[in-house]
Amino acid sequence: MNRMIYPVLLAGGSGSRLWPLSRKSYPKQFASLVGEQSLFQASALRLQGEHFAPPTVVTNSDFRFVVTEQLSAVAIDPGAILIEPEGRNTGPAVLAAALHLAKTDPESLMLVAPSDHVIPDDAAFAAAVATAAEAALSGQMVTFGIQPDRPETGYGYLELAGAASENVAIPLKRFVEKPDLKEAERMLEDGHYLWNAGIFVFATKTVLAAFQSHAPEMIDAVTEAVETAKPDLGFLRLDPDHWARAEDISVDYAVMEKAKDLSVVPFSAGWSDLGDWDAVWREGSPDSFGVVTSGDASAIECNNTLLRSEADGQVVVGLGLKDTIVVCMPDAVLVADKSRAQDVKLAVNTLKLRGNAQAETFPRDHRPWGWFDSLAIGDRFQVKRIVVNPGAALSLQSHHHRAEHWIVVEGTAKVTINETEQLVSENQSVYIPLGAVHRMENPGKVPMVLIEVQTGTYLGEDDIIRYEDVYARG
Repeated sequence: MNRMIYPVLLAGGSGSRLWPLSRKSYPKQFASLVGEQSLFQASALRLQGEHFAPPTVVTNSDFRFVVTEQLSAVAIDPGAILIEPEGRNTGPAVLAAALHLAKTDPESLMLVAPSDHVIPDDAAFAAAVATAAEAALSGQMVTFGIQPDRPETGYGYLELAGAASENVAIPLKRFVEKPDLKEAERMLEDGHYLWNAGIFVFATKTVLAAFQSHAPEMIDAVTEAVETAKPDLGFLRLDPDHWARAEDISVDYAVMEKAKDLSVVPFSAGWSDLGDWDAVWREGSPDSFGVVTSGDASAIECNNTLLRSEADGQVVVGLGLKDTIVVCMPDAVLVADKSRAQDVKLAVNTLKLRGNAQAETFPRDHRPWGWFDSLAIGDRFQVKRIVVNPGAALSLQSHHHRAEHWIVVEGTAKVTINETEQLVSENQSVYIPLGAVHRMENPGKVPMVLIEVQTGTYLGEDDIIRYEDVYARG
């Protein structure tokens, strides 16, 4: 295989199935669910090497700086980051990536993959990609099928026209919707069905022709969105007006289920979409009692149980638990029967109806300059921990309703208050009066950490007047 492959990583998502760790504001691909790296980082690293071009990432505006920060942390420079004005499912996302790549290399091969899957064996996956690429060069549109090891009702299936064989592209007979348990058991016994992994390889010109044939109404809207896209700090923002005209539909429904010349590359070397907490439990290598723990969690006389502590200093102890999922975040705790793992979204919906911010908002707020989280909050005060990346700066701003006290606990801060600039080192503090125009910067080469104490009549994040901002926020 001497043709360059262009990875396209899809990094959107609503984040409800792995609540409370995954939420709308910070979905699961950016979390470290298995291993030290996030799922997004692991996906990007998997698609590195001499036959891979730098990845194209399709994400939304809220995640753009998380994407760049996580790629930078693993020394990956993306080829492009396309910003969707709103989520329109995978159909328009794949089409936008194809149109963008066609301008760079009309003969390119695309590998489209979700960024939240676990594939432990990188070498086996690379071999499967090479097989898929050879088929794609002959005009095939190739999808990856996972050898099932249980009657799973949470996945769609692929029916093969022949027997499955590793590193061989098999003709695809049809796509199968998520089955009930009885049908899933029948398909497992039949042996001609694989799980649909949602990973595709095809020539860019082939998939564009397929969209033209099977989803022509989408072509014009997405083409205009790409052609009128605007560069923004290294991102490419697709035009919102044209993008809104594109149908909200998956690439499976829009193109793949209607196209001819479809093939499947079977893959049995390990895969999970981590679609629920039960899947996380399976990937966590349960001990002889079926117990998986993470963080500062301990299990006493437990069986078939997942215990996770997701915050420093948060101790979780399970005593006599059986078939239970316990996930503890600083602001929310999930306790569920393991058989109800796919119903976690019901908890999210309940919290939405009650107006709880925890339904969608992650306790750690990621910003282009770093992140912050709230340590304590009352009627007229709030205490935050703020981490500013090396060389980063917050906007020049002021507040109508609050004053702030900053205590530096790691690194050095360069602080602007009205016309005065000063360096504030570890164990030093500074006071920002209400209404003062101010800015915080990290001039050092290591992250700077400070504790911020806000006092005032209103402490909302919308009480900000920005005068200068390198990140072009309003």
